[in-house]
Amino acid sequence: MSLAAVPGSKSLTNRALFLAAAADGVTTLRRPLLSDDTEAFAAGLSRLGYRIEQGDGVWRVHGRPEGPAAETADVFTRDGATPARFLPPLAAAGHGEFRFDASAQMRRRPVGPLTAALRDLGVELTHEEAEGHLPLRVRARGVEGGEVTLDAGLSSQFLTALLLMGPLTRTGLRIRVTELVSAPYVGITLAMMRAFGVEVRRDGEVYEVPAGGYRATEYAIEPDASTASYFFAAAALTGREVTVPGLGRGALQGDLGFVEALRAMGAEVAVGAGATTVRGTGRLRGITVNMRDISDTMPTLAALAPFADGPVRIEDVANTRVKECDRLDACAENLRRLGIRAETGPDWIEIHPGTPAAAEIGCRGDHRIAMGFSVTGLRTPGLTLDEPGCVKKTFPEFHEVFGEVFGSL
Repeated sequence: MSLAAVPGSKSLTNRALFLAAAADGVTTLRRPLLSDDTEAFAAGLSRLGYRIEQGDGVWRVHGRPEGPAAETADVFTRDGATPARFLPPLAAAGHGEFRFDASAQMRRRPVGPLTAALRDLGVELTHEEAEGHLPLRVRARGVEGGEVTLDAGLSSQFLTALLLMGPLTRTGLRIRVTELVSAPYVGITLAMMRAFGVEVRRDGEVYEVPAGGYRATEYAIEPDASTASYFFAAAALTGREVTVPGLGRGALQGDLGFVEALRAMGAEVAVGAGATTVRGTGRLRGITVNMRDISDTMPTLAALAPFADGPVRIEDVANTRVKECDRLDACAENLRRLGIRAETGPDWIEIHPGTPAAAEIGCRGDHRIAMGFSVTGLRTPGLTLDEPGCVKKTFPEFHEVFGEVFGSL
């Protein structure tokens, strides 16, 4: 059995940074993820005037319930969707004039449903170039609160951003959601808000967020379940047994549900109290699976799919077309480069069995494409990645750690 040292969750780390910055007091974050996305979030907070002390696997964040200390700031969120979508609402709840920009990759990704909701709440903001995209300028005068309708069908991050902002408004928020994708990520948000002293009431598609702010606390970050998917998939492919400590029953992250797809394909899966183990059995069955709620793991399953004994069809993942790249298109194109038959539709991909041939994978600057097809590479001599370094977004040491666990094959 091999132990995979998976780093902390990006989703949890960046939510925790928001909550800590907004809380009354000093919050200690234990085992936060160190990656390009989380560094972008922390740097953004620093630009806004929040104080963060980092060292020895612990971050201490000095909260400012009244909002950013800076009266003006220019924040660059790099490739990060969570910094680009969470920091503007945090700034809007304070006072000042703030500009948010990002890389060309992140500029292409939408923020329009979120900024439309902020405008409905009275926030004065301007898209400097393309409407619904960064760069964005916010003239913050605090947020009164009230009722707002939100379409979160492209990203649950739009809902999370409003939920996180809610306790910072003067009267609280009532959010009516018309569409929602990746719902488990909203569950993460609600659980973490509870840990910082805020209880959100939900009635169907309506979320009631009270005013009153957050309390500082000590918070430990669990390992990243999306990142763990590569190690679990590799175990299923190679017949090895891999355990990821720190991810088990009660884990906040819905992406741990990826192991159920592996179980359906024939792998042995054990989800314990404090760890999850996957063992390959030498057979992978074709399956049809809905991955709407765990769509970040779609590239992992797509990269594993050629080795199944029948077609693998992944459905209800339209939102993956507006991630770091169009992931459905990227997966299909790369599988075809490997000589594998792959077909796609608006929200699905179907992959047929085959023996991948050596080829260069086009990562499109997307960490999940690079890490997913690293699994394929375990059974495809000569497979290479054109941008191996793009894994820095969430796991800078991925290739070294993955090689330590599976490199002896």
